[in-house]
Formats: sequence, structure tokens, C-alpha cells
Amino acid sequence: MSTLRIRLVLFDIDGTLLHTGGAGRKAFRETFATAFGVSNAIEGVEFSGRTDTSLVRELFRRHGIEHTPAHVQQFFSCYYQWLGQILEHQPGKACPGVWEFMEGLRSSPAPPLIGLLTGNVRLGAEIKLRQFGMWQEFVTGGFGDDHEDRGQIARIAKDRGSWTLGRELLGEEVMVIGDTPLDVACARAIGAPCLAVATGGATLEQLRESQPRWATTDLTTIPVQDLLRG
Repeated sequence: MSTLRIRLVLFDIDGTLLHTGGAGRKAFRETFATAFGVSNAIEGVEFSGRTDTSLVRELFRRHGIEHTPAHVQQFFSCYYQWLGQILEHQPGKACPGVWEFMEGLRSSPAPPLIGLLTGNVRLGAEIKLRQFGMWQEFVTGGFGDDHEDRGQIARIAKDRGSWTLGRELLGEEVMVIGDTPLDVACARAIGAPCLAVATGGATLEQLRESQPRWATTDLTTIPVQDLLRG
């Protein structure tokens, strides 16, 4: 196993950091209904591990809406309003161990940079995380409006982390934390180890089948310092 230390930790959001009660799905549904007159637009669509921008493209195609910059802007302008409103009126919570895990990262002898690797567009991520007092915890990241493909978002997040730290990071110096096999795949795209947590979109058995470096029930069960040593 590598002796390199982890210098950048990238968190997924939904199902990894937060449970929002499906606020993003609900905001998508209401946006299509109010901005485009399409009811039940998201029925049968899997959201876990997807990017917002790829979902918009798929749903536009499914419902015969032309994928133009104007329509995309129209969608997200409405989506942000719905997302904020829904989050204000329904309960949500941080996933088990999240706050303690981040404190463990910050208090380590050589604390890593903490960032995001998410399919949420940047402002959507901010709206969600601000609702739970978390946005300020993250200094860099990659988002759904950077690219539709999660592997490319991982590369962008790694590059931004490298720029922030002032040197090119090796894949083994980056840890990705996520709750679906798609998170494991995007970690693999940059040669990074993945900590897969069964707090969201997949069971522990499904996560293990995707062969992450580590797989666990939640962030309360694994020592931070062991992870940072790679």
C-alpha cells in the first residue's frame, strides 16, 4: 500500500454529507411543472450519483424540450428558488459522523484540504450545504456545472486542489468519499482511493462489489488518521 499521505479529501453531498428528504428531486419536479408545464417529469428517473446537468439534458430530451442555453438558464433559475423553498420547509439532517469526521480531518497533524466532488451544480450545492451550516467547511471542489461526466468533474476537482496547494497532486494523495458505485468509479478515474459509505444510494454489499479502497456503514466507524495515511 502507498506510503503517501492524503492531501485532499473530496466529499459527495447527497447521501454522503446530507439527507435532504429528496429536496433536489422535488425541486426538479416542481421546476418542470412550473417553468415548462410538464407534470411528473422525473417519474422513473434515477438521481443517485448523477449530475444535475446530465439529468436536465435527459429530461429535456424525454419531454421534447430543446436543450438550449436559454432553456437551461430558465430551468436552473427556477430550480434554485424551488430548492431553497423546499429545504426551508422540510426536515433534513447530516449523515452519521459527518461533523466528527470533518473535525478529525481538521485536527490531524497534517490536515488535508477539504473539498467537494458532486453532481450538484455549484449554487445548488451551496444552497443545500448552507441550510445545514456546512458550506464554509469546503474550500474547493468540482460541480455538476463544470461537466456532465462525473469522471471529468473528479479531474477538475483534483486540478483545483492542486492549484490551491501549489503543487500537482498524485491520485493517491486524494481521497473521495461517496455513497454509490458511481462515486467509486469517479475516484478510480483519477487514481484516487475511495471511502464508500452506506448512508445513501447503495447497500454496503453493493458498495463492496464496486471495489473501493474502504467500505463502511457510515463515517462513525473508521479512524480518520488511518485513512489519511492511505
